Amino acid sequence: MLTWASPFNICCFLDNQGYPGQPSSPAGFECLLAAGAVDSFSAPAGDAFAAFKTWTQTRQDWLFGHLGYGLAAETEPAPEGGQAPEDRAAQAVPREPAHGGLQSPPDPIGFPDLFFFVPQTVIELHSDHVRIGTLDTDPEVIWREITSTAPKEAQATAPITFTPRFTREEYLGTVDALRRHILRGDCYEINFCQEFFAQPVALDPFSVWQALSKTSPNPFSAFYRLDDRYLCCASPERFLKRTGAALLSQPIKGTAPRAHDDAATDALRADTLRRSSKDRAENVMVVDLVRNDLARVCVPGSVRVPELYGVYPFPHVHQMITTVTGELLPGTHWTDAIRVCFPMGSMTGAPKNRVVQLIGQYERSRRGLFSGAVGYVTPGGDFDFNVVIRSLLYERKGAYLSYQVGSGITWYSDPEAEYEECLVKAAGIRKALGE
Repeated sequence: MLTWASPFNICCFLDNQGYPGQPSSPAGFECLLAAGAVDSFSAPAGDAFAAFKTWTQTRQDWLFGHLGYGLAAETEPAPEGGQAPEDRAAQAVPREPAHGGLQSPPDPIGFPDLFFFVPQTVIELHSDHVRIGTLDTDPEVIWREITSTAPKEAQATAPITFTPRFTREEYLGTVDALRRHILRGDCYEINFCQEFFAQPVALDPFSVWQALSKTSPNPFSAFYRLDDRYLCCASPERFLKRTGAALLSQPIKGTAPRAHDDAATDALRADTLRRSSKDRAENVMVVDLVRNDLARVCVPGSVRVPELYGVYPFPHVHQMITTVTGELLPGTHWTDAIRVCFPMGSMTGAPKNRVVQLIGQYERSRRGLFSGAVGYVTPGGDFDFNVVIRSLLYERKGAYLSYQVGSGITWYSDPEAEYEECLVKAAGIRKALGE
């Protein structure tokens, strides 16, 4: 399917990698593919959600696309009282100035803040059947084309040297500065991310996606192409799903490395994560944030936490996942549910408006599509979106390759341990690139 679709300038391939449900929520398909665009909508942050809502109200089509982190500027009001005074530890760490809650550096990848398209063809791969929907071609013709297309052979990727935006010492100093913000009461937790980039890089994104899927199969994986911009995503995390009136969000906070060569050690690491007071504190703070977000668009009293502190194994790490549900208020447009809950609390921290400002102050790269969301909307307004993490982003014209990783910083964080957690989260990406 993906070999057939990869020549299209716009395509989106969503793959649950064989996970039966992750967790407590059955996947509706094995793979979902959208290829070609008969219509599209793109907007920069500012009033993108409002304009997008207007655009969708005249359409009852499948929609595929993404929400970039820049939309955080629309989802919360600016904090009152301005920025807190800087401390001496913060002054020792060079950083970009705050800019309306967003980073001021350029984004070399260049995905729009918001982009959705009406696909020419939608293909659903289920466990026992395939459904093909197309606007201008006989589905049987597409089926014959797919079944007669030989799978594309992966191309070897030359060794790539990535450059970090922070040295290790600068990263550790920044974590200390953020801990001082927490001590001062500016926030409770902040997701702090760093970028690793390489340029110039010539590679085949399709081959990179194949390698990433093999080394790090995760239930919210995606291959997404928008002209010369590519996303190769191996995300384990769901942002938000709607099925009828039911909303479901599954924030991840809490990570432990796997020990594949020793089952007893692996089980011990999972149990240690489950019992970790630090990770439970991080998780429940984000869960409270997600509950608060959902409560703004859900029937009063309907927001529930059916599973708290669930620990699940993934190829390279154990993750602590909590499931939060709610019933959408009657008459609420589906775009409003997304707007109120975006970005995922696990990728910001609490309180969301203040940490968005601090992220813009301390991070040295514009997040762009990273920590945003990719997914689909059905003609009936149901949707499912991931959180864009564990991902490679590539801009072909500029030959720019990038990945970002982060962790949740609390007062109890050990800067050295947070840095090592970032490296663990990047293990699948580096392995896919042959490192």
